[in-house]
Amino acid sequence: MSKIKILLVEDDPNLGDILKEYLGVKGYEVILCRDGEEGWNKYKKNYYQLCLLDVMMPIKDGFTLGKEIRKVEESIPIIYLTAKNMKEDVIQGFRIGADDYITKPFSMEELLLRINAILRRTNSQGEKTVLKSYEFGNFTLHYDKQLLEGPQGTNKLTSKENELLRLLAASLNENVSRSFALKQIWGDDSYFNARSMDVYLSKIRKLLKTDDSVQIITLHGEGFKLVVN
Repeated sequence: MSKIKILLVEDDPNLGDILKEYLGVKGYEVILCRDGEEGWNKYKKNYYQLCLLDVMMPIKDGFTLGKEIRKVEESIPIIYLTAKNMKEDVIQGFRIGADDYITKPFSMEELLLRINAILRRTNSQGEKTVLKSYEFGNFTLHYDKQLLEGPQGTNKLTSKENELLRLLAASLNENVSRSFALKQIWGDDSYFNARSMDVYLSKIRKLLKTDDSVQIITLHGEGFKLVVN
């Protein structure tokens, strides 16, 4: 089973490194960013099952980042980390959709308990969060509209193309097994469905040819993955 991925945005280098190492030891995959702008760029290019956002950050603060994330995905859990203990900040955090709020200094064990509780409550340990859009290379997949926007314009996708590309984009640079993809999209991994999927993969590859940095790599005997160089 793939690790649960957490987006951690914390401008304090010592705390950020400690949190990343601690949560990594506890079995989570943590992507660490040092400011809100970097956090936003990382969020747009991958999927995450939980966000840990520091409130006071340069370039873009945690509340602003949280609002932007909420516009894209309403249900992803967000925990705010802050050195403040003002009632107004707590209220603002929950007003814009915080799932929890923890004030520095805090114990690592307490943070871990809160993360685990939220993930159990939101069932984020199941299927990867479905976003409205995914960015990879010079492409944007508008999953909610079945549109692929790229360097040469916008293409309308069939439902199968849309689902297959979403599955690949949600696991960017990670292997997706053939059996898993077939069961998720076609319902079973029969020979005929596998041949059908190969046809759709071929069509998607043609659409992606306009960006040399993006390709779908076949891993014989394993599956395939969408790679951005």
